Amino acid sequence: MLPIGDENPYRKRFPLVTYALLLVNILIFYFEVRGGEAFITTWSFVPARFFANPVGDLASLFTSLFLHASLIHLGSNMLYLLIFGDNVESFFGHFKFLVFYLVSGLAGNLAQGLFSANSTVPMLGASGAIAGVLGAYILLFPTRKVRVLLGFFVLRVSALVAIGAWFILQLLNGYGSVAVTAESGGVAYLAHVGGFVMGFLLTAIFRKKN
Repeated sequence: MLPIGDENPYRKRFPLVTYALLLVNILIFYFEVRGGEAFITTWSFVPARFFANPVGDLASLFTSLFLHASLIHLGSNMLYLLIFGDNVESFFGHFKFLVFYLVSGLAGNLAQGLFSANSTVPMLGASGAIAGVLGAYILLFPTRKVRVLLGFFVLRVSALVAIGAWFILQLLNGYGSVAVTAESGGVAYLAHVGGFVMGFLLTAIFRKKN
């Protein structure tokens, strides 16, 4: 199921950070294409390099969140951000949402990195941060309708179903890919799981305090 939109009028403020993140990701992808492999290697999160020098390579945990492996990778992540990010930003507020986004991405990278600590394969993509947004959305708006593309059909399902099915798929694929992604690359499913869990927990804590 591919989400193509949601039906959620909850928006207390203009989603400035969501749109800014979209533009920054597109801009950096342009420089990534021009810079090639050297650019990717420099700014990606490489588990073996990080764990050999965590302090010196700390920035890569965050810079890697703005890199993408392909135009499709970029497009799919930005689609999820546009659909779900505005409502989550309205809940947190601009600055807190930005911190939330980065912390979720950090958690995603570390979750994947811990299971592939010796890997020299660069990890890149906003998926961990986007997963955090999904974790927040499913907690805040579980009954809101999400339009999903299933084959040639557009269905309206609850966020609980759309995002819940996505998360279960990440768990199953993550379990099966632990040994594979350690050296051969591929989709970092555990980054999705880690980002989602962090986003869910941060939202639960923030909502309780408010």
